[in-house]
Amino acid sequence: MTERILGIILPVFSVIAIGYLWGRRVQPDMGMVNRISMNVLAPALIFSALSSKSFDVRGDAMLMVGSVGIVLGSGLLAWPVARWLKQDPRTFVPPMMFNNCGNMGLPLSVLAFGEAGFGPMVALFVISNLLHFTLGAWIIDHHARFGRLLRNPMVWSTFAGFAFAFARPPLPDWIAVTFKMVGDGLIPLMLLSLGVRLTGIRWNDAWLGVVGGVVCPVTGLVVALALAPLLGLTDLQRGLLVLFAALPPAVLNFMVAEQYRQEPGKVASIVLVGNLLAVVFIPIGLALALRQ
Repeated sequence: MTERILGIILPVFSVIAIGYLWGRRVQPDMGMVNRISMNVLAPALIFSALSSKSFDVRGDAMLMVGSVGIVLGSGLLAWPVARWLKQDPRTFVPPMMFNNCGNMGLPLSVLAFGEAGFGPMVALFVISNLLHFTLGAWIIDHHARFGRLLRNPMVWSTFAGFAFAFARPPLPDWIAVTFKMVGDGLIPLMLLSLGVRLTGIRWNDAWLGVVGGVVCPVTGLVVALALAPLLGLTDLQRGLLVLFAALPPAVLNFMVAEQYRQEPGKVASIVLVGNLLAVVFIPIGLALALRQ
């Protein structure tokens, strides 16, 4: 089991380490890279995975329900923690709800469960992002305009991907291959970007990052282990739900906090230190997931 877990996590953390070392040396401006990732690569990946024959939207419906339960349950459990820490819940709670199912979840799902785990994890990634741009934005700013959501390319690709998953219309192979080739570039680029982001940790708020880095996976795992027996999931789906729950806060939390000017420095520390602590919680999550 130990060798299998190391074989899963070492490639992921090695790519992150490469991004970190390159970021320290070059100090690149990641703005354009992030825009390409979110506006081109991610939509292509979402459509490719959801429209593929390996993704069963009906069969994975309860798995997606479980992901919604983890997002909401983690937020409910994290809210009193924020009050106890005397921190603004709008700063602390969203990073506990929305985890790194893109940067880490997608490559880990493939390494742990093979191609069979990729499509369902993309669905969890999609659900998490939709909730982040709606519920997450509302938590931070009750006056947030959800109209922006409809202009997001990831939303278009999500609707198109689910439409193809339900209707199963014929899709020429050359179109499917094109979307897959573009989408496949997202995973290594996101891992490298995460490594670059780790160079920007603000150690003044590191204590809050440590707390958040523990609370995020712990609350997620508590909810996942409680929900999994109730949802009638397969062994693969239970493993993916547990892996999803054990992931650290998403880098996207920092971008949203920066957009709404909701203490982005603190959120950055929560996200970055939380991802460093993933070296502890990802093996725990994988051990639990592989036993499902």
